[in-house]
Amino acid sequence: MTETPDRPDADATPAEPQTPTRSGFVALIGAPNAGKSTLVNQLVGAKVSIVSHKVQTTRAIVRGIAIHHRTQIVFIDTPGIFTPKRRLDRAMVTTAWGGAKDGDLVLVLIDAERGIKGDAEALLDSLATRHGSKILVINKIDQVKRDTLLALTAACHAKAEFSETFMISALNGSGCKDLMDYLARTLPEGPWYYPEDQISDLPMRQLAAEITREKLYLRLHQELPYASHVETERWEEKKDGSVRIEQVIYVERDSQKKIVLGHKGETIKAIGQASRMEIADILEQKVHLFLFVKVRGNWGNDPERYREIGLEFPD
Repeated sequence: MTETPDRPDADATPAEPQTPTRSGFVALIGAPNAGKSTLVNQLVGAKVSIVSHKVQTTRAIVRGIAIHHRTQIVFIDTPGIFTPKRRLDRAMVTTAWGGAKDGDLVLVLIDAERGIKGDAEALLDSLATRHGSKILVINKIDQVKRDTLLALTAACHAKAEFSETFMISALNGSGCKDLMDYLARTLPEGPWYYPEDQISDLPMRQLAAEITREKLYLRLHQELPYASHVETERWEEKKDGSVRIEQVIYVERDSQKKIVLGHKGETIKAIGQASRMEIADILEQKVHLFLFVKVRGNWGNDPERYREIGLEFPD
């Protein structure tokens, strides 16, 4: 008896072709404290950018990576755009506009509570002459009345051209799914840029330093001047699976060093404990964190510090 080769069942339903993948870069720009970092963390679903009440917390480009349906969305969190007064300010604003140019789409965040004034108004005026697809995102909608939101949206559209408008709360996630759905279907078809499980392109050493800087600002928001900086100087994986991390907090004056240390070292101990717990949570391993405070006068004019942060040193 001759056997016939296996063949597909004629009545079987053919497999549906898989939807092609999409990918692209989405830049977030806005005035300081508009909520860009909070939104990136919300959309990625994990902590990739530090957040604090202190303005201009984000200093360099931070990329957060999210997958929605079959689209990989790479969010570019940029420093707040404001009127620069110092060399560091100029470097941050230049970086922010550079990040906007690198995006396939640009999300323009406006704080609903503050409305259009100061840095936000200057930003919208600048956008009027810049080409490319711009999406208006009104943030903190849970803090204002509907009539205020409608008037604010109209005022923004009067100043610059936007292809779409979304109203969200980056803090509680309201409206964020609609935004993600739009981005997922709008970005171009193409392969993903990063592995599926990667959520940021920031090296872990740098992210750990950023986390400590966040805790520093949260603890000393009113007392510590803007000119402080954190670097991870040592990262040692131990045989027991833990990691030893040594970081230096740079300040500009001895008086600032005393503030960071606190009475009998209580302040820096609290900062270290909060940072260690968050770093350990991200790494999913035990962390031994050691913090040191050093005075480096006028570090804001030191090219090496700019390279460490990830900024170009402006002339």
